[in-house]
Amino acid sequence: MAKKAVLLAIAVALALVVYALPRPEGDTWEINGDPEKKLATAAQKDFKEVPNPNKRSQGYLLQALSPGTAQGTAENLQKAMTANQLQGVKLDYVNGLSPRAKTFLAVLVFLIFLFVFEPVPLEITALSIGVLLVAAGVTDLKDAWAAYMHPVVVFIMCCLVFAIAMEKAGLTKRLAAAIGRKTGGSVVKFTFTIAITLGVASSVMHDAAAAAIGLATMLPIMRALGIEPYTNTAKFMTLSIPFAASCGGMGTLTGGGRCRVSAAFLKEFTGVELTFLDWTIFAMPAALLTVPAAVFVVWLVFRPDPKFKMPAAEGKAEPWSPIEIKTMLILLAVLVAWLTKSVHGLDYTITGGVAVALLVLLSVLEWEDIHKHLEWGTALFIFGGGIALGLAMDDSGAARYFANKFFPLVQGGGWLVLFAAVGIFGALVTNAMANVAAAALVMPIVLPMALLEGVDPRIIALCLGMATSFAMLLVIGCPPNAIAYSYRQFKAFDLTKAGLVATPLLLGILILVAAVWWRVLGLV
Repeated sequence: MAKKAVLLAIAVALALVVYALPRPEGDTWEINGDPEKKLATAAQKDFKEVPNPNKRSQGYLLQALSPGTAQGTAENLQKAMTANQLQGVKLDYVNGLSPRAKTFLAVLVFLIFLFVFEPVPLEITALSIGVLLVAAGVTDLKDAWAAYMHPVVVFIMCCLVFAIAMEKAGLTKRLAAAIGRKTGGSVVKFTFTIAITLGVASSVMHDAAAAAIGLATMLPIMRALGIEPYTNTAKFMTLSIPFAASCGGMGTLTGGGRCRVSAAFLKEFTGVELTFLDWTIFAMPAALLTVPAAVFVVWLVFRPDPKFKMPAAEGKAEPWSPIEIKTMLILLAVLVAWLTKSVHGLDYTITGGVAVALLVLLSVLEWEDIHKHLEWGTALFIFGGGIALGLAMDDSGAARYFANKFFPLVQGGGWLVLFAAVGIFGALVTNAMANVAAAALVMPIVLPMALLEGVDPRIIALCLGMATSFAMLLVIGCPPNAIAYSYRQFKAFDLTKAGLVATPLLLGILILVAAVWWRVLGLV
């Protein structure tokens, strides 16, 4: 109890320090909801309009003529809006930090400390995200709690239900036996094989689904072998799966939303298209290298106990049972539906929900199976809270502020420096916000820089879509992390510990692939 109180006190102290730091005002603001530019006219004595590099934005930029004075502040612009009765006009900071964003950063520091060191259960910390964001005035009530039933949360629930169905039907046992026959009695070989196989499969199926399948296969074996939770062996086996799945998602455009968003922004901003084949040729080698590298890092950090041996696999597989066949057909159907989303337009949650209903209607599962085995706290609270945090980071302007401050520092350094900067920033920010949102945030900022420096914009789109796969520092970083944590085999700090080693190594591999493979292809 005393240790928990000390950790909570440290978290509060860190938040107060951040809140007490001076707030940079900046000198540029984006004005939205003012198509006739009435505010620009009303404030022309103290502000001038400057070009807006974000072509997707419908707003315009105003820059202070006398930065650092009372006339060159957001408060002065607000006064001009009030004096001219400009209703519905929204003012966003560009290179400054709004009061709301500064409050958000204080809340963020407090929460990250709790997520890493776990003085209270992670579900309680995650639930408190909504409470703190509303209480601090960062987010309104509706937006804060809506995130806890975000479509991604529902999607994770569907993946967890599929894993429950696979285990009940015996498919996970069949998969484990098939891999066991290939790997013999080695737990290490078994883990590497299943993690790498599902990691590569994540290039064409959702990484959350791959993680759910892998973990549902792994856990019964761990229980049968007597592997205790929170031991090095348990950490190695269960962390290998999400790390591999996250890396594999970068391999094709269907592997992750982050890839599709990056490609879409590229086409809209520049007219340059990265087709499915283009993306696969450029990105798949990095996926094939980073998947085993991520598993190797987990093995290096958490060396498993060699005393555990896999049970001897039977020579021949048993005939498929009716329940296995029904389950497999339903899961194959939903996988096809997910892969063809661009054709039929149905969201993952709709097709996933239909599959869950079919599993119950066709007697693969009973409601009690779902109620008893589904980790509601992980899906609803941990990942829902993570989404709430990411949306607040974007909406408050905090992420945009750091992006606008960070990227000009590397301007003029050439394609490799810009590539490395985009990769590092993307890999860091994706731990606190959804990787799709991270890609959408950064692309409008760095693409104009790339074009000004004569850098092929495809390099930036590829880099961002791939680097945001490395969400390995926080449990809330991505769905595979949250799914793995739900099985209670490792602490949140264990994931952070492995992620601190894996992230720089994986970024290094990404840069190496870009410098060598892309040069062979003529991209750089």
